[in-house]
Amino acid sequence: MTISHGFELLRDETIEEVNTRARIWRHIQTGAELLSLENNDENKVFGIAFRTPPEDSTGIAHIMEHSVLGGSRKYQVKEPFVELVKGSLNTFLNAFTSPDKTTYPVASTNLQDFYNLIDVYLDAVFYPLITPHHLQQEGWHYELDSLDAPLIYKGVVFNEMKGNYSSPDYLLGQHSQTSIFPDTIYREDAGGDPKVIPQLTYAQFKRFHETFYHPSNAYICFYGDDDPEERLRLLDVYLRDFDQLDVDTAVTLQPPFSEPIRQTFPYSVDTQQADGPPPKAMVQLNWMLMEYADTTEVMALSILSHALLSTPASPLRKALLDSGLGEDVTGGGLSTYTRQMTFEAGLKGVELQNTAKIEPLILETLQQLANEGLDQEMIEASLNTLEFALRENNTGRFPRGLALMMNALNTWLHDRDPLLPLRYEGPLTAVKQNLATDKTYLQKLIRQHLLDNPHRSTIVLEPDADLAQREAAAEEARLAEVRTGLDTEQLQAIIDNTAELRRIQEAPDSPQDLAALPMLTLADLDRESKTIPLAVSDLNGSQLLYHDLFTNGIVYLDVGFNLKSLPQELLPFASLFGRALLEMGTETEDFVKLSHRIGRKTGGIAAPTFTAAVKDNDTGTAWLLLRSKATMQQTQDLLEILRDILLTVKLDNQERFRQIVLKAKAGKEAALIPSGHIVVNTRLSAHFNQGDWATEQIGGIDYLFFLRELAVEIENDWPGVLTKLETVRQHLINRNTMLCNVTLDSENWGSFEPRLANFLSTLPAASDNLQNWLPAPLALNEGLTIPAQVNYVGKGANLYQLGYQLNGSVSVIRNLLGTTWLWEKIRVQGGAYGGFATFDSRSGVFNYLSYRDPNLVKSLSNYDGTAEFLRKLELSDDELTKNIIGAIGTIDAYQLPDAKGFTSMQRYLTGLNDADRQQYRTEVLSTTAADLRAFGDVLAQVVDVGEVVVLGSGEAIRQAKTDGLAIAIQKVL
Repeated sequence: MTISHGFELLRDETIEEVNTRARIWRHIQTGAELLSLENNDENKVFGIAFRTPPEDSTGIAHIMEHSVLGGSRKYQVKEPFVELVKGSLNTFLNAFTSPDKTTYPVASTNLQDFYNLIDVYLDAVFYPLITPHHLQQEGWHYELDSLDAPLIYKGVVFNEMKGNYSSPDYLLGQHSQTSIFPDTIYREDAGGDPKVIPQLTYAQFKRFHETFYHPSNAYICFYGDDDPEERLRLLDVYLRDFDQLDVDTAVTLQPPFSEPIRQTFPYSVDTQQADGPPPKAMVQLNWMLMEYADTTEVMALSILSHALLSTPASPLRKALLDSGLGEDVTGGGLSTYTRQMTFEAGLKGVELQNTAKIEPLILETLQQLANEGLDQEMIEASLNTLEFALRENNTGRFPRGLALMMNALNTWLHDRDPLLPLRYEGPLTAVKQNLATDKTYLQKLIRQHLLDNPHRSTIVLEPDADLAQREAAAEEARLAEVRTGLDTEQLQAIIDNTAELRRIQEAPDSPQDLAALPMLTLADLDRESKTIPLAVSDLNGSQLLYHDLFTNGIVYLDVGFNLKSLPQELLPFASLFGRALLEMGTETEDFVKLSHRIGRKTGGIAAPTFTAAVKDNDTGTAWLLLRSKATMQQTQDLLEILRDILLTVKLDNQERFRQIVLKAKAGKEAALIPSGHIVVNTRLSAHFNQGDWATEQIGGIDYLFFLRELAVEIENDWPGVLTKLETVRQHLINRNTMLCNVTLDSENWGSFEPRLANFLSTLPAASDNLQNWLPAPLALNEGLTIPAQVNYVGKGANLYQLGYQLNGSVSVIRNLLGTTWLWEKIRVQGGAYGGFATFDSRSGVFNYLSYRDPNLVKSLSNYDGTAEFLRKLELSDDELTKNIIGAIGTIDAYQLPDAKGFTSMQRYLTGLNDADRQQYRTEVLSTTAADLRAFGDVLAQVVDVGEVVVLGSGEAIRQAKTDGLAIAIQKVL
């Protein structure tokens, strides 16, 4: 038996699929388990997870996740997490609460930074301070300013979850989970129900940590190219002070239902200024499946789920949308994040009188598929899509090591082999064999897991115009009852506690405590900017951007269409036209066959837009892109598909285009609450330059209004809509205004370039006359109302118009504000989930933003105080260095090859060259305290000239206007 640093080796295996040596260790003294994944990936990952089954919906696991990062035995500053954000080169730094576990992962490409992050996180989870004030700050507390002031609830998680409970999509998901797991911990909301959160006591809170945050309940993972022996040593330093603890944290199995259930719940809608379409319902069917154990079965179910729901041609998705009963599909099919897996599917945007039709529609469609089978091409497309994704292992900004850890936890957390989910070759081969030898294989899975499975719930979510008012009244009643039960002495104690909590929030950390945090130095930073290979040329009239990068034999091709070719009034059609290219079919293939072909012959094609301001240019840049990928063996197929959709797309399908528009509308409406800060940022920026105005036209609030009008126009004047679509095609598909962006190694580029040239030669060539857009000015100071219990508050200005000259110190300042002034005023003291600032160096637009904010006017006042904060700021050299490091970490964000190629293209299109980037980096590294004070003078002008956009509670916005805020109110949802 191999023993090292207090660990005994249980297994030592190679996982060929991810080119990794996997060793599973057990800490002898505590029983803590370690999954040590060793490979040559420089993006190193550490994560520690605890099984944290909640007993109720007080959000105790979620609040604990926040609180343990609020100071610890070795690091007794108020916010070690924030200090790390300030001054780390991390590529990932976060924590998250799941229904049955809490996970604390970090990642970095810098070894010393990696070790620093691990030490702070281990001290945080095992030795947190978690005082009563931590529960009050992060969870909830009563706030009272005087004996005659109103008693209110305050707390970061409390307001975060108020935001979640304002989202019908979140409610649908939570009610669905509760409905099919009524007898297990999954019936509770681990994030916390705002109505229940105030029931959480400090004694429960403290006991929760003592019980669950123990090495005996820990699942630890390392990944990357760091020293595997040092991993053991670092962990043993922390673990050896604990003895083994016998605590039962296992998640019990839900007994199966004998028959399905149906439940109906309300969601809140705003009836003020009700000039839009009437609100509609959501209906979703949910099944409980087996445990994640038989990986071949899981692989087969993954393929079945993709085939049923994941593409426009998927038969269950198509049946739901073709029914005309709703606007978009809900549910993602197979889900593996609970011990017993689930399957969900449904519709949103359903008329109330049609809610009873959705369940039989889904079941009848599944019955037909079980009887007749799925289209063989659909099966092949789903199989190829999943196999391509597994082999590419492209996790985007999410570190690969963290993705592997989360996959391993699917089995590991429930006392099964953690390596099972990482080995895909065996299950994939078995599924292929099963599909080849049994043509009814997937049909049997439909019958077994769905049709013959009575463990099913149907959840209906109906709009309720009075719900928000009832919930607000109920909260006021609860607070009134509390207040009635308190005497003057007890009320004074709450007043004193409110003052004391504010004192703690506002008190600075001592220099000694700050100095205890491990940090890098400026000497640890690269002075030179990281560059991406770029060769610019012309190919058959189109711009060609080529990036010579190793991609493991995968071609990443972006074909761009200059939206400046479009007349201004047609710009909102851009993204819809992109989807039409992929989802309307061609002259020889309907959209189902086309979708199958894309799935079978490529790694995928998407059609996003890219719009942005351009350096030293007022007109901006705007492109529709066909982003595609394929193996070298698939490239000819890929190019033939692209040629077919560009030259022979069949746009004359009224019903299909209507579905595309309704899906886009539903998606924009669903994103308003979870992504309100992005909506506000887009709207604010649109005031100041043409590039950001274009972003608003094809993706913001104006776009949502356009989609609503277009849905009506499709019904009343389809020939007129079709004419516009054809006009868009004529303007965009012109190789003289196109670009191609290719990321591929040079050896494969030699064989791919001639094929690309031939593809371009088949496309039409016309004059390259670009349009001169003249955007109409947006309304000043807007209040956009949605049925939410929280707000997203923004204020911004173009600093270049105020005389500011770009200097790299602005990145340091933005990092500083997001971790000091705005963090403290908006989140810590204000109770919002987040407060931060954005700056676009190309346009000069600077925006303040808040996320899930219970305040409005108060947040605007805090924004206005930023200038004085910077002017008076006395920053130590260590603090300045910390923020410089954090800024460089953001600039040097880790990217996979496809992302590098895309980033290089964006820089080229926005006029940002390597010399500019190097100068900017040098300025970041040379930032002084004087730069901060000077920037305060610039921001002082924003107080008076800044534009305001607020998305949120109609009541809060109307009250702010009554109180004197000059704001134009418009209903959005």
